[in-house]
Amino acid sequence: MDKLIYTALSGASHAMMQQQISANNLANVNTPGFRADMERAQSQPVAGRGFATRVLSQEAPSGVDDGTGVAEKTDRPLDVSIQGDGYIAVLDSEGNEVYTRNGNIQQDDQGMLTINGHPVLGDNGPIILPPNAIASFGSDGTLSITPDDGDVMATMDIDRLKLVSIPVSNLAKNLQGMLVTADGAPAETNENIHVQGGYLESSNVSAVSEMMHSLALTRQFEAQIKMMKTAEELSNAGNRLLSDS
Repeated sequence: MDKLIYTALSGASHAMMQQQISANNLANVNTPGFRADMERAQSQPVAGRGFATRVLSQEAPSGVDDGTGVAEKTDRPLDVSIQGDGYIAVLDSEGNEVYTRNGNIQQDDQGMLTINGHPVLGDNGPIILPPNAIASFGSDGTLSITPDDGDVMATMDIDRLKLVSIPVSNLAKNLQGMLVTADGAPAETNENIHVQGGYLESSNVSAVSEMMHSLALTRQFEAQIKMMKTAEELSNAGNRLLSDS
């Protein structure tokens, strides 16, 4: 019974963790630029007397699906969709550099460009627009402004989005769900990354696939619970045989 219980309990625990990840993915199916979490497990030998002949599964830090979402047209000048690989650099609440694929850029009361409240970084730090300026992005991430009188001859470039490349092997998420580098080092700027203005990238989560996966996890969890009940029944039957003898 001991071996069977450990195996079933390990499987049930892993299924519960997978359910949490799947639920979070489904909750963000409509979040622009969201990158799905991927469950991962690692083998863990069971310590004890004798040789470590039993190995159980243990949850490992979740991975990140770097698949690309669909670029959806918005015609909004401050919306950008990254073409191909790459990420937009922003600052978190503690002033650390983090990354996102969400190109839904907003302008606050001070003229600072933000994404979900996080300041957007340019070549010279957080990007701040002058008052009454009409802004737009070029394909290389260059931010141009035009006076509010619409004089295109007075258009000027003021900054460029900090666009970075991060290998998927070095991609992780922090506790706030923002993308970071796994090694903690700032990602390097890549001037070959291009963006498309007036578009937003959708989440890369497939609602149908994620729901099917969630149902499979539910059946997996139920099977592990049934296995534990079977182990208990076998143990009780063995105890009765011993008591009768």
